[in-house]
Amino acid sequence: MKFHLALLATINLILTQSALAHEHSQHAPPSTTVESCGEMEVMDFSMGMCMPLAMKGMPMSMVMFQYNSFLNQTAEEGPRGRSALTAPNMFMLDIGTSVGDSHYLNLDFMGTLERWTYPDAGYPELLQIGEENQNRQKYIDAQHPHSSPIMGLTLSDTIHLGNAKDNFKIWLAPRGQATDGPVAFMHRPTGMVNPDAPLGHHIGQDVGHITSTVVGSSLRLGNTSVEISTFNGTEPAPTKVDLPLGRLNSYAARITQIFSPQIYAMASAAFVKDPEPGEPSLDHVSRYSASIYNTHAASDGWTVQNAFIYGLVNFYDSTAALNSFAEEFWFRKDRENFWGRLEVLQRTAGELQITSGTPNEPLWVTAMTLGYTYQIVNWSSGELGLGASITKDFLPPEFQSAYGGQPLSGKIFIKLSGMSMREI
Repeated sequence: MKFHLALLATINLILTQSALAHEHSQHAPPSTTVESCGEMEVMDFSMGMCMPLAMKGMPMSMVMFQYNSFLNQTAEEGPRGRSALTAPNMFMLDIGTSVGDSHYLNLDFMGTLERWTYPDAGYPELLQIGEENQNRQKYIDAQHPHSSPIMGLTLSDTIHLGNAKDNFKIWLAPRGQATDGPVAFMHRPTGMVNPDAPLGHHIGQDVGHITSTVVGSSLRLGNTSVEISTFNGTEPAPTKVDLPLGRLNSYAARITQIFSPQIYAMASAAFVKDPEPGEPSLDHVSRYSASIYNTHAASDGWTVQNAFIYGLVNFYDSTAALNSFAEEFWFRKDRENFWGRLEVLQRTAGELQITSGTPNEPLWVTAMTLGYTYQIVNWSSGELGLGASITKDFLPPEFQSAYGGQPLSGKIFIKLSGMSMREI
């Protein structure tokens, strides 16, 4: 396991140093770096993309639509392996307008149809865990569907402070993003290319991106942004079609630092009350994350994007602490896309419903994924690709009997994605 952690750190170091070497001479694709944002835009770090910013004498109204979906066939080895046809998907609609010389009001809707495009047992993914399905059975070795059809609904006001892109933002979301965790996998470019959710989804990483009853604010001054939020800590039920409001009983803070136009980093901490209503003994959890993102374009036409993410959760699943590490990368040139994810994280026998061994002892597992996507056709606001990936899991001896050794998984998929933005 030490080898896997060292490999993960080495990959991130190489890619980060490469980005530093190119930061003064190369430019990354639009909406992926701080530098790519225009004069009237500002980087929204939680979304990983540029958003409009009102400035004096420059009134504007914008609408943006973004989508990312897969039609995916999975095959897995071992006694726990499954084969299934699934369709992970998300879409976003943003409508915004400037008010006066300094305010930009924005309504953001994020949706998905995964409630109806996943099997009842969830999207097959060995070693993944999640909430319960409609039969009150936990998702084991499967990714749960995200809240459908409403994954997020947020009203925000971004106030330009009159100095460059300094701004103050406030938002209210019946369901939306708390200031907890890294850029969610469905928003960061290195995650959008992969149909699988990270295994660290619930270990201090992306789980805060769908949160009930969020009230938040952020302040950006120069290259530093500070965000705080209060929210309801109970995780939404993935199979219910609802939009419940809850008591504000949890809180989180996140700081983002820009090191260069191509490199920025985040760190967050959260106190989450009553995350699992079906487990009354679990009063609260603490979640922490740290992440770094970089992009650079090489002289031979290849663009490289990279994300390194650490997550930690305390008291989750009757365990004092669980840790997760993830390294994601994406190499692309013209129509070709090579991508991958290396995850090293802790799981317990109890989480995976393995009867042998100590139920609550954290053990290290590793998942290595390599993928390739070829862009078949593209148009002004989208693209269609054909891809495949292979994942190799490395398990401790205590887990190998349940999984039949060190299982292998494979996927082939069609990917449809794109974005359109226009003034109205």
